[in-house]
Amino acid sequence: MELWQIALIVAAGVGAGGINAVVGSGTLITFPVLVAFGVPPVVATMSNAVGLVPGNIASSFGYREELRGQWKRFAGFIPASLAGSLIGAYLLLHLPEDAFETIVPILLVLALLMVVGQPSLSRYLKRRALRRHEGGHDDGVSAEEGGGLSAGKTVLAFVIIFLTAIYGGYFAAAQGIILVALLGLVLSDDLQRLNGLKNVLVLVVNTVSATTYIIVGHDRINWTAVVCVAVGSLIGGYLGARIGRKFSPGLLRAVIVVLGLVAIVRILTL
Repeated sequence: MELWQIALIVAAGVGAGGINAVVGSGTLITFPVLVAFGVPPVVATMSNAVGLVPGNIASSFGYREELRGQWKRFAGFIPASLAGSLIGAYLLLHLPEDAFETIVPILLVLALLMVVGQPSLSRYLKRRALRRHEGGHDDGVSAEEGGGLSAGKTVLAFVIIFLTAIYGGYFAAAQGIILVALLGLVLSDDLQRLNGLKNVLVLVVNTVSATTYIIVGHDRINWTAVVCVAVGSLIGGYLGARIGRKFSPGLLRAVIVVLGLVAIVRILTL
């Protein structure tokens, strides 16, 4: 890669790390850039997953206050994230590359729809949480314990996390948005606390997937891209957790949608 390409990938990593901390669709920044620079889609996905882990760590640490009291809940959901991410990584490594190039544009469209619809979902979840709070319904979830869900809702949350982890292990784009949106329908909790939980669950998925890729498919990883994305995502994850809420959500969504459309066109014309 040329120096200007390396600089752009690092910049994309910064954006992805920040967006993952606040919104949860940073892959839609780095993936199109890697593909645009000639990195094959499967290689771009694997390299991107490995490179974004430092940013996931930084954003999870940045949301440590929102995670306070949620560790019991998180521990109960870890098996779902572990199992789902392993299945997703297996599918990526074993399905034919042309299958990936067929599936990913569909996943990108769904992810972009989630990005565009995120404001409406957020408003709905806020209204729902307010109504439940005023009505005295909290599903038995306390800030101190982070648990107490009914058996039915626990199973539903487990299934949501498991299926999202499969998606995340296979492609990852917008898995954070999907998690917050769906878990918000099950867990009566503040959106920032859900976002903190999302960051840690995504960290688990990406770490497991990245480890699997390194062990099984290390020869299919572009390590230059990994280093560039890792450096950028580490910076972006920290900044996103600190000041990302001050950015214009509309501008972020517009950038994500444009780059996502670029990625779709690029993949379809391979």
